[in-house]
Amino acid sequence: MLPESEHQQSITKEEQKHHNCSHQHEHEHGQVASSCGHNHNHGKSPVILYLIGLVVYLMALFLPTSIFITNLLMLISMVTAGYHVILEGIGETIADSLRLKKLWPNVHVLMTLAAIGAAIIGDYDEGALLILIFAGAHFLEDYAENRSKREITSLLKMNPTQARLMKENGEVTLVAVETLEIGDQLQILPGDQIPTDGVIVTGGSLLNESSINGESMPVEKLVGDEVYGSTINGNGTLTMKVTKDSTETVFAKILSLVDQSQRNLSPTATKIKKIEPLYVNSVLALVPLFILAGVFLFDWGWYISFYRGMVLMISASPCALAASAIPATLSGISNLAKRGVLFKGGTYLANLAEIKAVAFDKTGTLTQGNPSVTDVYFVDRERTEEWIQMIVSMEKSANHPLAKAILSHFKDVKPMEIDVHNEIGKGLVATVKNNHYQIGKKDFFSNVSQDLLAQADQLMSKGKNVVFFSENEIVVGYLAMMDLPQENAKDVIDYLHQQEIQTVMITGDAQSTGEAVAKLLGIDEVKGNVLPENKYKIIEELQQKYGKTTMIGDGINDAPALVKADIGFAMGDGTDVAIDVADAVIMKNDLTRLKTAHQVSKKLDRVVMQNIVFSMLIVALLVGLNFFGKIDIGIGVLAHEGSTIVVLLNGLRLLVPVKE
Repeated sequence: MLPESEHQQSITKEEQKHHNCSHQHEHEHGQVASSCGHNHNHGKSPVILYLIGLVVYLMALFLPTSIFITNLLMLISMVTAGYHVILEGIGETIADSLRLKKLWPNVHVLMTLAAIGAAIIGDYDEGALLILIFAGAHFLEDYAENRSKREITSLLKMNPTQARLMKENGEVTLVAVETLEIGDQLQILPGDQIPTDGVIVTGGSLLNESSINGESMPVEKLVGDEVYGSTINGNGTLTMKVTKDSTETVFAKILSLVDQSQRNLSPTATKIKKIEPLYVNSVLALVPLFILAGVFLFDWGWYISFYRGMVLMISASPCALAASAIPATLSGISNLAKRGVLFKGGTYLANLAEIKAVAFDKTGTLTQGNPSVTDVYFVDRERTEEWIQMIVSMEKSANHPLAKAILSHFKDVKPMEIDVHNEIGKGLVATVKNNHYQIGKKDFFSNVSQDLLAQADQLMSKGKNVVFFSENEIVVGYLAMMDLPQENAKDVIDYLHQQEIQTVMITGDAQSTGEAVAKLLGIDEVKGNVLPENKYKIIEELQQKYGKTTMIGDGINDAPALVKADIGFAMGDGTDVAIDVADAVIMKNDLTRLKTAHQVSKKLDRVVMQNIVFSMLIVALLVGLNFFGKIDIGIGVLAHEGSTIVVLLNGLRLLVPVKE
């Protein structure tokens, strides 16, 4: 790694904020929250005071002293161990109430009032135990909740900070990454971190690109290949040219997406945060009524009624409910980020489980984006090698995608040095040893046998491009090419069908070309000959017909459809515009990561529902037992806080990779 004096971030907070604010969709599903749960940085002092409070409590419990000294120690234990949660509860309640101009309390207030109530009736030991358990659980909650955040924000530590800049006189000097300019040349030594995006000018090496695409296997990079900031160089030495500003690199955009993902809550989490104060208010109103009912209706007496009222305040507290969704959502986002799927918020991940249709762009999304030779036929097998060498020699001078496909297919064939001309209406032509050769579309030839025409028509009906090859005006063979489906696309389509999700291809290509690819993959519907501006309308139609719809694309022309879809996925190798407007990004164009994201979303849905049901059942159980006098404050708070920890740990299961 490069030496670092200080950790400098290539994206400032202001830049991240600007990027985040630019992503305003008409289908925005939830408001961005300022914080997640009770996420506070307590520092070391509260922990030390908590431990002091615990020691004081144990002293009061076991040392033979007077009742007065014991109660005094218990009171000191309550104050030292719980001052941070008490101040947080009171402070946040006052701040939120003033801001909203109505009483807006939180869970801490309930626990504080319960502890004060226990002290009022002389149960200092149970009040101290309540505070000790609640404050201890609060530390554990923060640790569990922040665990998922740390999984995400650990990416920041991988952000490049320095680079070896090569000056014109050959001198190499260390500079800050943010000072680099496009066109600068950098030296990359073995083990160095690539400082920014660029292309290799000299040398080559194996690079670890796991920070970008999640792949652990190193990738060989040679002259002309692209390299990405934050990736790690292997044993080779190379020189690279900077092609992007440090704030526009792939990794910089990943960091920006991560920042967004931590501040955009899921719909369930947002609802829970909204109802929590209302729930607390209801408990605060119910407790006095419960105490009065105990005295006048059930004849429990003032002490028992007040005591059970304090237990009710604890038992009905929504701590576990408040922790049901946020840690689980952040864990799911973290899990997917490490596997090459970057979500811009919990909203989109949570909604993915509910999609009913998926619309795919064809080229570069379902297909490889470049044509490949699929069929080769010549009328005379004995002359096949000779004709292939001639085709390769002629196509070497061309610069269109079909030529690249042919040269790639016959990469072991050595071309000849010949004069080739590209003539309008004829294609490529060449004359070698008094023989005239021509390569072009079917329309450029008149002397073609019926058998070859029939074969070509059959191939074209399957969406393939056919080019004929002639010698002395007679067509002697053809090559068929096609933009083939991505290797894993069929598996993803099959998975979506198993989930009863409709699959649709949207393409600007001919309907027949789209249907040929769709047949190979098993896609349900094909929308061919679609103009870019009409993709938006097709998404709208799918939403009306099926329900929530996802769009997956990679080009500028896909941007309107990505915005209109309930969840827009951009392929990582796509255009910057598509990535900017999408709700999630699939790195390295690997469609199997869509399947993984959907599986994680479904698991998130199950986990959150489990947490909500479990937390409410515990509340109901404790309230019921309290009514019949079967629990005390200590057992109540232990069961209540224990349920909160169970809910948090259940949410952290989303950090574990899903089983295929």
